[in-house]
Amino acid sequence: MPDAPPPADHTDPVRADGVRGTPRDLALTGERTLPGVPDENYWFQRHVVAYELGAELATASGVETVLDAGCGEGYGLAMLAATGLSRVVGVDLDEAAVAHAGARYGLNPAIEVHAAELMALPLDDDAIDLTVSFQVIEHLHDIPGYLRALRRVTRNGGVVAIATPNRLTFTPGSDVPVNPFHTREFTAAELHEELTTAGLEVQRLLGVHHGDRLRGIEAAAGRPLTDLLTEATPDAWPSWVRRTVHAVRPSWFELRDDALDASLDLVAVCRVVG
Repeated sequence: MPDAPPPADHTDPVRADGVRGTPRDLALTGERTLPGVPDENYWFQRHVVAYELGAELATASGVETVLDAGCGEGYGLAMLAATGLSRVVGVDLDEAAVAHAGARYGLNPAIEVHAAELMALPLDDDAIDLTVSFQVIEHLHDIPGYLRALRRVTRNGGVVAIATPNRLTFTPGSDVPVNPFHTREFTAAELHEELTTAGLEVQRLLGVHHGDRLRGIEAAAGRPLTDLLTEATPDAWPSWVRRTVHAVRPSWFELRDDALDASLDLVAVCRVVG
């Protein structure tokens, strides 16, 4: 079996604010992933890839205020605030997650966190320059209402970035999500259509793929890594799989605009117009 060596640098990029340790006051429910949980690290780092793009978008000219709609544990707020933004707003329906995020990351004066429905965001119209909402849309029952809300609070000319699992690889061969917390999953074409129908101008549609290191590990194993992770609970993983999961970093993934139907996750970057 392949041997995945531990990385030389164990520094977690989302810990730039000095926060350390596992968020022990939050439970892994299947709806969120958390930092600092070794057996969850593969999924966590996949999410970090989208937040790295969000941080890149946050450095664009004219961006001062960012919304993370569905901020969960809050690690993304820290990544966004680390770019030097004057205001980073997190909103999540889960009051426990909001309390945790406020306590863990709220010492940064740029960060504020609110408990609210995403369809009723506690923000004025046109208050936000950049809205990110990652791994959220697939959980919602009123997707048009959610997109209207994001569009309402994001100024004309502002950017909305959405990330979601690719249905073709996450739930292959079925329109019914395998994850019981998901209400609807999207192909690239379906996501593009949904966002365009909501009045958002899709500027970039990208896919998260395994990079060379993960592809090499899969080639040696003769199987997709995601199959190995989902066919058994972590306590039943072979030791080399556990070592791989614990070692993964965001740089082990690629964010590309080709082969979207084969991607792991989809990331859409949209402009608010009209």
